[in-house]
Amino acid sequence: MLGMLWAFLLPLMNVFVMWIAFEFGFKASPKSGVPFILWLVTGMFPWMFFSDSIQSGTMSIVEKSFLVKKVVFSVELLPLIKILAAGIPFVFLLGVMFLLFGLYGYSPDIFWLQIVYFAVCLVALSFSLTILTSAVVVFYRDLGQVISMGLQLGFWATPIFWSPEQLPEKLSIYNFLNPVSYVISGFRDSLINKIWFWDNPTQTLYFWALVFFVIFFGQHLFSKLRPQFADVL
Repeated sequence: MLGMLWAFLLPLMNVFVMWIAFEFGFKASPKSGVPFILWLVTGMFPWMFFSDSIQSGTMSIVEKSFLVKKVVFSVELLPLIKILAAGIPFVFLLGVMFLLFGLYGYSPDIFWLQIVYFAVCLVALSFSLTILTSAVVVFYRDLGQVISMGLQLGFWATPIFWSPEQLPEKLSIYNFLNPVSYVISGFRDSLINKIWFWDNPTQTLYFWALVFFVIFFGQHLFSKLRPQFADVL
């Protein structure tokens, strides 16, 4: 009965449950000098968009197999459409995030403009991965389940509930190599720590180098596999 409203209600309920559990159950203390709920949403909301984009984008060609078999068009658009569709509730969640910061007395400043940049980073990263996974899953359907398990592991391996400063120095390289960590840290740098993205040039260069490499590799593989889609589907 609620239709599209569930796309907005479910993530809000998810964050609400997490907030109750950590704020009142585990008595989580403020992080980076801000209330825990503000620190939490700056990590949860970007991850929700990323997770939704990867899962829906990966299965986009399989789900629309009737189009792939009967209509001539750029099949590469299917993962991108799924990502853009996931962007609708994400924009709503960003509005909720800004509202929460306002309710806690934090006023907008110039650093908040970086959210646009890191949102573009999220879209680029999601597209680079789904252009690859959406082609492979046509031939190996189990990849969809592997992606789901990988996202569950990635959720806890990404600094959403924990801070990168908590990692031992010898493990910090793993956080550096995690591209989603770059985006989530960027959200917190924009809204909480007041740090520009160009103040972290090494990880910025690594992130974009990784994204462009995966895009070019994924596009090459997609082009190789595209002629066989109709037969397999």
